[in-house]
Amino acid sequence: MPESNKENLTWDLSPLFTGDDDPKIEVAKKEAEVATLAFVKKWQGREDYLREPAVLKEALDEYNDLQSKSGLDGGVGYYFGLRQSTDQDNPTLKAKNQIIHDFVIRLANQIQFFMLRVAKIPLGEQEKLLNFPALTSYKHLLERLFVEAKHLLSEPEEKILNLKADTASGAWQRLTANFIAKEEHGGKSFSEMMSLIDDRDPAVRDSAAAWLNQIFKKHLEVGEAELNAILQDKKINDELRGFSRPDQARHLGDDLETPVVDAMLEAVSVRFDLSKRFYALKAKLFGLPQLKYHERNLPYGEVDKKYSFAESVALVGSVLHKLDSDFGKIFDRFIVRGQVDVYPKKGKTSGAFCAGEESPTRPTYILLNHTDKLHDVLTLAHEVGHGINNELIKEKQNALNYGTPLATAEVASTFMEDFVLEKLAEESDEELRLALMMMKLNDDVSTIFRQVACYRFEQELHTAARTQGYLPKEKIGEIFQKHMASYMGEAVEISAGSENWWVYWSHIRSFFYVYSYASGLLVSKAMQNLVRQDKKFIIQVKEFLATGLADSPKNIFAKMGIKIDQPKFWQQGLVEIEESLLAAENLAKKLGKV
Repeated sequence: MPESNKENLTWDLSPLFTGDDDPKIEVAKKEAEVATLAFVKKWQGREDYLREPAVLKEALDEYNDLQSKSGLDGGVGYYFGLRQSTDQDNPTLKAKNQIIHDFVIRLANQIQFFMLRVAKIPLGEQEKLLNFPALTSYKHLLERLFVEAKHLLSEPEEKILNLKADTASGAWQRLTANFIAKEEHGGKSFSEMMSLIDDRDPAVRDSAAAWLNQIFKKHLEVGEAELNAILQDKKINDELRGFSRPDQARHLGDDLETPVVDAMLEAVSVRFDLSKRFYALKAKLFGLPQLKYHERNLPYGEVDKKYSFAESVALVGSVLHKLDSDFGKIFDRFIVRGQVDVYPKKGKTSGAFCAGEESPTRPTYILLNHTDKLHDVLTLAHEVGHGINNELIKEKQNALNYGTPLATAEVASTFMEDFVLEKLAEESDEELRLALMMMKLNDDVSTIFRQVACYRFEQELHTAARTQGYLPKEKIGEIFQKHMASYMGEAVEISAGSENWWVYWSHIRSFFYVYSYASGLLVSKAMQNLVRQDKKFIIQVKEFLATGLADSPKNIFAKMGIKIDQPKFWQQGLVEIEESLLAAENLAKKLGKV
């Protein structure tokens, strides 16, 4: 572990603000407001930037400068959003977040005219702007805006949608999440109880599952009302914007063609036989006719070594430094500078995330709920992958190209994660190798097959809501169980209570987000193979990670020889999983385990 600040296991947010009442908070807000209104005053009454390339370049430079230096809130929303993620029950933080949200919406509504008008530049003028040399750094931004234009509403209508977004969707989602985050049992937080369903002791995991079933049932009525509200809100938005499919807005926002996503979904769906074979193998290894629903991720074999956070950092760090020195240096900075919040606690957001895409001038922060399990080591590697992605983009791109569409976001995270798991398997005997093979297959199945099943669940959920109206909790549960069973097969029991496990699944509230896990891992596997074949390929990987929003995912991958628009590409990734599964089955037979 880096020598400096070993005990700093919570975020150091002082690079943003020194506390919730830091006087610089109001100063930052004021500066952001002044800068935003100055931009509005200069450009709102003009139209020359919609015709003249040189004038558009001037306007975009100023808009980029505004986003880079202050954004709409001076970093205040980022700060309080982070604060609340570690203290969701704090009413003062909730109030501050609401205030800054309202502040940002007000400014966003005043400045939104700029991108709306640029997007709606007449087709006859677009080519001239796209081919103007001085606008090269903004070319793909303009291309995306021109494609999105037909789904944009008038300026007054867009203001209304901005104003109602939180009350119609965001507040509902926070309600369910906050209720669940408050739950604890025997001194353990919700996240800690979730981790116990993978415990080796059947009594412990069954007890944890029973408690979780009670919690989900307790909050089922709220979850039902919340999900129906946001489904209806999504339907209204899609109808207003003229989207023909519920998932079309996601694809457009991620700069990805719908046929590419459909090809990936179909390729995975027709190979659900692989995930069913995996669960059948796992059940045999445990000597069980069926795994209970909550046991689907139960780790096989003696992979119960505890990994303290310091040990996890040492392991992940060694892998990253070996892959590329810049990867290692960025990781070390995250640890030394207090950019990782490590342990679970009551009121803290469950799971893990990496934050930092708001502005290239603000630090990246990583949230974990580390419980000293091997899976937590991989989670650290996963989230750090996102963080490294952020930092590399900062070095090469302007503020308007800073960020990652979902089609590329999950590539970096799974890339780093898989190399860490490979390190663990390097010097293993056959017993441990089988355990690690099963762990890797479990992650692949969860990341690819489960997420595609979840995407199919979302598709049917939105279709049902749009044809049948309000969906009762029983119907939601029925659809959920149907799609979970579709990829798990008969080796996993659809246990009583599992119909309610959608209640806490936050990703289905970020509509159709989950495809990116499956596509990201399949692309990541292709990149990993290229790096193994030629260590120098890591240079191209770094170039990919630094591209951000400056080009489309399809073009970025094509430059690396990865053609995501061809169904054959997705099928090849699944063949690799089939080979890994066959190797595990053969090793299990060799060891007399099945």
